[in-house]
Amino acid sequence: MRLSGWRRSGLLLAAMFLSAAGDAPTAAEQDHRGMMRQLGIVELRPGPSGDPEAPNAANYDPAKANPYSVWPDLMTMADGRPVTSAAMWKRERRPELVELFEREIYGRIPALAPTVTWRVDSADREFIGGRPVLAQQLIGHLDNRGAPQIAVDIRATLVVPANAKGPVPLLIMFAPARYPAPSQPDARDAARLDEAMKALLLQRDPSLAAIFAKHPGLAFVEPGSFPPTPPRDDRVTTLIADGWGVALLDTASIQADDGAGLREGVIGLANQGRARTPEQWGALRAWGWGASRLLDYLTKRREVDAAHVGVEGVSRWGKAALVAAAFDERFATVLIGSSGEGGVKPHRRTFGEQVENLTGAGSYHWMAGNFLKYGAEKGRPGRKTAADIPVDAHELLALVAPRLAFVSYGIPAQGDAEWLDQQGSYMATIAAGRAWTLLGKRDLGRGNDYRAAVIPPPTTALIDGELAWRQHEGGHTDAPNMETFLRWADQKIGRR
Repeated sequence: MRLSGWRRSGLLLAAMFLSAAGDAPTAAEQDHRGMMRQLGIVELRPGPSGDPEAPNAANYDPAKANPYSVWPDLMTMADGRPVTSAAMWKRERRPELVELFEREIYGRIPALAPTVTWRVDSADREFIGGRPVLAQQLIGHLDNRGAPQIAVDIRATLVVPANAKGPVPLLIMFAPARYPAPSQPDARDAARLDEAMKALLLQRDPSLAAIFAKHPGLAFVEPGSFPPTPPRDDRVTTLIADGWGVALLDTASIQADDGAGLREGVIGLANQGRARTPEQWGALRAWGWGASRLLDYLTKRREVDAAHVGVEGVSRWGKAALVAAAFDERFATVLIGSSGEGGVKPHRRTFGEQVENLTGAGSYHWMAGNFLKYGAEKGRPGRKTAADIPVDAHELLALVAPRLAFVSYGIPAQGDAEWLDQQGSYMATIAAGRAWTLLGKRDLGRGNDYRAAVIPPPTTALIDGELAWRQHEGGHTDAPNMETFLRWADQKIGRR
């Protein structure tokens, strides 16, 4: 179950209160404190609450949202030189930004990260939206000979149209890796399953024979009713209908979404069970790394158009999708859904979720340890704020250029909370556009003055360029934008 921002904050404050009252700290709290000690941080500022009635309620007043009105200039090198050409961007500016994001925000992937060996665990011929597909459960086993006590097997589900005439474009989606439309038993198989279930019940309780005799028509398994059908993901149906393939990638099988799991998963395996150092990767980078390892495998599958594989996610997975595409230039496109702080939302904008929400014990595991410095109130780093971060969200998004990037949000009235700062994310998208135009592509076509940028009305599709934006009228999902995304992506890659 996902928690809204204010509920996560409330749970974190409750946990801190209990700990202060004498309860033993949790494993995540212990790890968080250990990282603070490594950095010499004595005190962190608490993050604001999404509960408007809380004493430390988040700001939702636009007039107070921009205390740091000047963001880092995308086209100025750290030494002050202007970026004047596409060659300079590729040779100097992009590597400089990558280094800063790795060191200060998302963390570095270890040089000796585990290798992954993929295999097909099972296959199922299914029908999605009336169209035949081949679905396969994939297992990516990580080499754990350096730490045999830590076993990591990445789970993914690959779904491709069964009647495609050639390789298909494909979207890797951060989502539970399960069969989307499991095939159902026919009458003969259903009867066998029913007989087997009755036989097992009779073994446990022979007296049930009288009940079965009294109700000879009783059937535990009917054709087409077993096993229960999982909840339908309309996004998968839309992708398959358009002729795309889908790979559902289970992030929990790569790295747990909590601080207690940092000595397990791929991060723990790479560290052989030891604690992280401040520059090492957090969960967002680990999930992105997992998407890259799945991409390694998919480029070898003849059903997949290796030149047109994208990555998608919503909420924390939206952050991870952006991180994956920013660092791995092989991803042809990215669909970034409702990503908020740590994604497309600017760190320097004081609206809704803040840097301090990601430096506390509830979400710090997403980031590199070094990121905690920017929530520090007292200690060796001194007092630091969002204004001290050398980069910001518009520069992360710019790392995707000149490839295809679609930024998606919903509306607060339907559940895509103001906490995510839709206006600020639009400002960052406007500011990032300079990278696309420098590299000979098109941005949103609304200029690049982020300070004057005003978010357009919902359902306004800014999809003429390689950088795209649309705020749909739904909630915390990108499903209402999937058709627009596909229309845009198909046109950009030359598909009818």
